[in-house]
This record gives sequence, structure tokens and C-alpha cells, in this order.
Amino acid sequence: MELFGLKVFTLSGFGEIQAGDDLAGLIAEAAQSRLLDGDIVAITSKIVSKAEGRVVAAVDREQAITDETVRVVASRAHPGGVTRIVENRQGLVMAAAGVDTSNAPDGVVLLLPVDPDSSARVICAALRERTGLRLGVLVTDTAGRPWREGQTDMAIGAAGFAVLDDLRGTADTSGRRLDVTVAAVADEIAAAADLVKGKTSGNPVAVVRGLGRLVGDLALPGARALQRPSDSDMFRLGTAEASTEGYAEGYAVGYAAGLADGRA
Repeated sequence: MELFGLKVFTLSGFGEIQAGDDLAGLIAEAAQSRLLDGDIVAITSKIVSKAEGRVVAAVDREQAITDETVRVVASRAHPGGVTRIVENRQGLVMAAAGVDTSNAPDGVVLLLPVDPDSSARVICAALRERTGLRLGVLVTDTAGRPWREGQTDMAIGAAGFAVLDDLRGTADTSGRRLDVTVAAVADEIAAAADLVKGKTSGNPVAVVRGLGRLVGDLALPGARALQRPSDSDMFRLGTAEASTEGYAEGYAVGYAAGLADGRA
């Protein structure tokens, strides 16, 4: 019987990351030759943002969210303020556009990397050069999910491995053809890495071992391939926003019809 399994562990020894820091060098130093061919290195987006200088002074976090917003999906007022679910400049749909104040000095906010896939490629290429190993790199961030309570980490940037495992055309254990199954393995890896990184442990980097079959060329599509195209997105608006928009459209059509037959 063939056994399958994963090993997930953190790399320790990271201090406070500053703008301009060489993340690949710091990761290689922290790994101390523990990396193996086929490993995937999962990096919390916060330290990528810090290394890239994506730290801005912001007395008003809400303004920073507005500046990073491309499209509002849903907005809800509550006793603690307003929660906005938006599409940000990276094409990700997230609460607060991914703008974060946790693990940041007072008076500043962290923005997501400008291009997380590009960030992952740069780090992956440098790690491969330093170690001589065939590695993958994943940039992760925390997000909520429709229909589900709680948050989990997901992939926002990736390089050097297949972010989707397309099983369409294969057969299940009963011999039935799979026609729609495409596994979001990058998100699954991000969630597995978060189990050991945690949110408050100060371990921003984890290594996921056992998925070497996914690791390949640096030119493989990055995490942006996981973003659903707008023409197939059935949930582009929150329920209240969709109802309001539908009512407005219906009213406009009815009013135009009334004008046409003289009733308005």
C-alpha cells in the first residue's frame, strides 16, 4: 500500500522586517539547509508588504481602504463601525481591501503587495538560485468566505508551482468521469501553512513538503488564475446591494414602459 502525506513546519528567527530587506536571503538563512527539492515556501503577505515598503501613514484607516478599492461588493454598518467587502487593486475580493493594522506600528497601515504574483516570482527565483533546489513560493493572506464563519488563509501570490489541479477528464474511484473538478491547491496549501504559522506566534514563513508533483517552471500561472472572471461570478454583489440594484433597474424599465404607452 502506497502512503501519502504532508509535512508542514515553520521557519523561525525572523525579526522585524524593514523596507528593502532581502526576504529570499532571510528565508534561506532561517532554513539552514532544511529545504528539500519540491518544497513550497508559504510567506505571510505582511512581511512581503513590509519588505516592499507598502507601509503608509494613515490616521484614518477608512481612507486607506477607499484608496485601495476598485469596486464595492457589500457594505454593512454595525455598532463597531462599517465593514466593507470590496474588490481591491489586486483583483481580490476582501474585507477592507486587505488593508491591515495588525503587526504594524501605531499610526500606519499595511497595504498588500502591488503585484503579489510578481513578488512571489522574485522570491522564488532568488531562493532557487541560492539553494539550487526546485522550490515553489506562496504569498498568503487571511480572508473570510461566503456562507462560512471564520477566516482562513488563501493564496494571493504564487510562483513555481501549479495553483490549480485540473482533474476534469479523469475518473473517480467508481469510474465516473469528472467534468467540473478543479482543485484550488494553492488555497489549500495556504490554509495548511496557516495552521502552523498562526496569527500571533511571530512565525511568518512555513514550508509545505510532499507536493513536489505540483512544483514546476517559474512561468506557471500565479495566484491570479484563482480569481473568478466577472462574467461567471454569481456573487458580485451582497444581497442588499443586489436587491437595491435590481429594484432600481426594474423601476427604470417600468417607468420607461409607462412613458411609451402614456401611463407615466
